Amino acid sequence: MDKQLIDLFIKNAIAEDLGDGDHTSLSTIPSGSQGKAKLLIKEPGVLAGVSLAQEIFNHIDPTLQTEIFLEDGAAINYGDIAFTVSGSTHSILLAERLILNCMQRMSGIASTTQRIVKLLQPYKTQVLDTRKTTPGLRYLEKWAVRIGGGVNHRIGLYDMIMIKDNHVDYAGGIAAAINAANSYLKETARDLKIEIEVRNLDELQQVLNTGNVNRIMLDNFKFDDLTMAVRLIDHRYETEASGGIVEENITQYASCGVDYISMGALTHSVKSLDMSLKAY
Repeated sequence: MDKQLIDLFIKNAIAEDLGDGDHTSLSTIPSGSQGKAKLLIKEPGVLAGVSLAQEIFNHIDPTLQTEIFLEDGAAINYGDIAFTVSGSTHSILLAERLILNCMQRMSGIASTTQRIVKLLQPYKTQVLDTRKTTPGLRYLEKWAVRIGGGVNHRIGLYDMIMIKDNHVDYAGGIAAAINAANSYLKETARDLKIEIEVRNLDELQQVLNTGNVNRIMLDNFKFDDLTMAVRLIDHRYETEASGGIVEENITQYASCGVDYISMGALTHSVKSLDMSLKAY
């Protein structure tokens, strides 16, 4: 966990929600009231966000006491209780929606990711996330992918050189883009992997003729062309398939031997898992 990043996220999220005060709680519940609440699971899946919930509780009110029954990555079913919290009623109510928003979304992502990972078990292929994330929530969403058993692609623009179609077009071609990227790494003394996207077998051959990359992304390839591409690459570089791959056809694509399949759907269109924080 990146504590500094998480603390900043929590601070900003609370400020967005709280404004100049929780006037509903202030007007209806006496100051100093104590209470208890339980995180109730209302849908089966994979639990994610428990560690984050503890950080949120601690940030809002270090005197709150939690008892954890289920950890991140646990299989959950309707009626399970993930944890309980006790202490200031006002503090619990302030934490409630932020914790639920985060845990429901993270658990939805983890559940979807684990379902994909299980489909891929007979193959060597691993599933990757993408940068198609919710602004401000990328760290949490990619954390949830890891909890579900998936693999994080690059976190942002800073931790890999990812040469996509627009970069190739602006750079003046595939060879020019690859050579410029390698020169940049040498000049700046940076240790970053280089991945390049190709759109067809002709572009793939240009990459193979140039070399000096770590991974080749085969974007929107039809299955037969993808199979041919993996054979042509022949383990010289890591391979990644992307575009048009969904849960229903992912095993077909994995069967051609590609190393990675990246799916934006892991984070950009996932259904949140149903849960609630209930007083008791």
